[in-house]
Amino acid sequence: MVDSLNPLERSARMARVRGKDTKPELRVRRLVHRMGYRYRLHRRSLPGSPDLVFGPRRKVIFVHGCFWHRHEAPSCKLARIPKSRVEFWVAKLEGNRERDERNIAKLRKLGWDVLVIWECETRDESAMGLRVQTFLDDAG
Repeated sequence: MVDSLNPLERSARMARVRGKDTKPELRVRRLVHRMGYRYRLHRRSLPGSPDLVFGPRRKVIFVHGCFWHRHEAPSCKLARIPKSRVEFWVAKLEGNRERDERNIAKLRKLGWDVLVIWECETRDESAMGLRVQTFLDDAG
């Protein structure tokens, strides 16, 4: 299948994709802040540069976009493969998923606890809040 956008339009659209301060990430940050927790953002000295870092607790939270990080839950409608350039996208997105797994393994080896919150999970704030509360209050 041919791309529905010309190369210039596709480039402009892809340039708008954000790596930080995404809507799902901001939802999580606002919730965690309202819960009274304080954190650092995107600590580059840690593998994968986690979205939220709770240093004294040795815990990190990643907020993953379902499309970009290959959310594999059957109920997730956001993790789809584009219809054009399928081979490229499968390799690209699978590479992202594998990199995420490596970074999580490295963090755990360094003694950090890791929580991944998926984009589709940020829509249910009460369930997300319970998960975050349980994760951060757990002595590990």
